[in-house]
Amino acid sequence: MDIKNAAYLKSSALISQCPEHHCPEYAFIGRSNVGKSSLINMLTGNKKLAKTSATPGKTLLINHFVINGGQWYLVDLPGYGFAKRSKTERTKLEKMISSYILQRECLTNLFVLIDCRHEPQQVDLDFMRWLGESGVPFSIVFTKADKLSRAKLSESINAYLQRLADEWDPLPPHFITSAETKQGREELLNYIGEINEEISNNA
Repeated sequence: MDIKNAAYLKSSALISQCPEHHCPEYAFIGRSNVGKSSLINMLTGNKKLAKTSATPGKTLLINHFVINGGQWYLVDLPGYGFAKRSKTERTKLEKMISSYILQRECLTNLFVLIDCRHEPQQVDLDFMRWLGESGVPFSIVFTKADKLSRAKLSESINAYLQRLADEWDPLPPHFITSAETKQGREELLNYIGEINEEISNNA
């Protein structure tokens, strides 16, 4: 699948403020500094679409981007495991994220981003367990693959999948990506395209 055009639509602090439409929505989430904005920009071929920052935890709103003139939407969610936030701010962000994930009817798939350089983090495992218990369709996107050698990358991914196998059967779909080299771009976009085609055929 090709992305012919992608444009910022709006940012929302509440689910009630999100755009009204009936098209598929694909949301991206992960811990702070996992490379979410960079991945979105790589997928859309627009380096300036999602704002990247050297400071973790800068995405504080639900950001909608319209793809191919409204065929589907891409959503940049605030990260969890919040960087340097007060308890009040953390509670507010957690409520915003959970209400979107659980109540947004057009949410088609949630992509959970994981930095491939790190061992499984409990906050990620707990989040994915919550998604499974809540019946939310999600996929795992390992980011920053260019930061490891091919052997180390394979070792790291396999170790992570083995850890997930303790709780998941079958394993959630997963992708290995790099915003720098564009690794995984075609696989991710084809995955979205297949889901969109399935939705269209069942409409």
